Amino acid sequence: MRFAINHIAAPKLTLAEFFATANALGLKEVEIRNDLPDIVGTVRPEVVREAAEKAGLTIISINALYPFNVWSGDLPGRATALADYAAASGARALVMCPLNDGARVPFGDLVAALKEMRPILADRGLTGLVEPLGFPISSLRTKREAIEAIDAADGGDVYRLVHDTFHHHLAGEAEFFPERTGLVHISGVTDGTLTAEEMLDAHRVLVDASDRLENLSQIRALIAGGFKGPYSFEPFATEIHALADAKASVRDSMAYIDASV
Repeated sequence: MRFAINHIAAPKLTLAEFFATANALGLKEVEIRNDLPDIVGTVRPEVVREAAEKAGLTIISINALYPFNVWSGDLPGRATALADYAAASGARALVMCPLNDGARVPFGDLVAALKEMRPILADRGLTGLVEPLGFPISSLRTKREAIEAIDAADGGDVYRLVHDTFHHHLAGEAEFFPERTGLVHISGVTDGTLTAEEMLDAHRVLVDASDRLENLSQIRALIAGGFKGPYSFEPFATEIHALADAKASVRDSMAYIDASV
């Protein structure tokens, strides 16, 4: 398994501490964020690049540009600034998340946004990682629609999918697109009282034997389809963020997945 770790798995750690944790876990790839924690807003990109190089780490992505599919207002400026930061920090890609407030975004607007974002990414040598959100209120729930929009925008050379095991489950998606996938986000839900419609980011923990999202079967399907990219831990639950030893908990989850897949 090619594991990676998203900074939200241990958001209380400084950038240096986070990179040290990745090293201690034997990982070579990480994701940094512009929300929790806000590395983009608080650490200069050249400092991020130097720290990653010193730690021997590759920054898979910066997470995230939101809402990428509503190309209006300050979004074009924010998109350019975030892409500039990604390039300067040595990140390989930007995660791009759709509007998630219950409002509908027409397919044509989605395609138009992808067309506008394409040269911004291409000029900086970045990949756009499009992440459908499976919530009922999301304006882009499925990977199938994302692929159709990417193809309509002639963006197959720049865009890849994020397969998020949580959002795949919430959307009720049966299709896998390993050949179009650039990154997998993994997290679990263990609360047995929740329906899929009730599951929120706050319920996302590390994957263990109590997981309800069928992470193992999803991972097996991606492997069988030829996906060879990273599987990045992305738990949002506050109980994970509060762990005294996030490293040990992530290591346990890695061991469980490795032994089960």
